[in-house]
Amino acid sequence: MEQELLKRITVNPAIFGGKPIIRGMRISVELVLSLLAQGESVNAILADYPDLEPADVQACLAYAHAVIAHDTLDTVEVAGK
Repeated sequence: MEQELLKRITVNPAIFGGKPIIRGMRISVELVLSLLAQGESVNAILADYPDLEPADVQACLAYAHAVIAHDTLDTVEVAGK
């Protein structure tokens, strides 16, 4: 399941300097995680960013978990590879 979620996270050097983003959009994983850390609810985030889907928020959490756990991030698509 986590690997499927991670497929929603992409990296494109032309967008936000190559920071991880969601499905090629100009919405960074960092932004979503920051909003969650500030206490924003998933529903509030989805309302503020209508192009996001609930699975995108889950993907951000899966990405954070993978980074902290030092898991492989091979599933994350890097543009230009």
